[in-house]
Amino acid sequence: MSQQTILVIEDEHSLVDVLSYNLGNEGFEVLSATDGVSGLQRAKATLPDLIVLDLMLPGLDGLEVCRRLRSEKQTRDIRVLMLTAKTEELDEVVGFSVGADDYVAKPFKLKALIQRIKALLRRPSLAHDENDIVASQGVEVDRRNHVARMNGRNIQLTPTEFRMLWTLVRQPGRTFSRIELIDICRGEDANALERTIDVHVRALRKQLGNDSGLIETVRGVGYRFRGDA
Repeated sequence: MSQQTILVIEDEHSLVDVLSYNLGNEGFEVLSATDGVSGLQRAKATLPDLIVLDLMLPGLDGLEVCRRLRSEKQTRDIRVLMLTAKTEELDEVVGFSVGADDYVAKPFKLKALIQRIKALLRRPSLAHDENDIVASQGVEVDRRNHVARMNGRNIQLTPTEFRMLWTLVRQPGRTFSRIELIDICRGEDANALERTIDVHVRALRKQLGNDSGLIETVRGVGYRFRGDA
């Protein structure tokens, strides 16, 4: 297996050094940039497997860097883990629908961060089966071309959100627990990622707009896509 590459875009030099050293010890090739402009340039030039992206950056902030990554074909599927200054910023970041695959608040435990990174990188690709397109209630998910539509309108989703929507629409009416969605969308480290599933559901609902109610909350259990009437 070829060595996986992680790009760290972070202006705190000491944190870059710590992450570079420890991720290198885990077998990753680690690249770095200390501002948004150079980080975006390096991402386009190297196409890393994952980007650790700080929210507050000089030049372009993390929100804008993530938006630009998602807007270009060559970088839109790169996994992005965003670092925020505090837990309270999570909802604000999601409100901008910037498209990160995971969010970690500072300060964090290094071991936990590495586990989150490994969980994102372990996420399997969408293997083709008998159906490459599923549709229900006006939502169409085309897995071969990685396109999602709502009433014919393309909607922009992160890779994780795309997997989640595919899973829900493929089996309308079935309730998926948060743990099941984590297993499907991410891999392991379920307890650490459970809250992030809720974050991605909110982002999905925002993309669905007036039809956000198609993704129903089953209290104490998880989520389901409303079945056809």
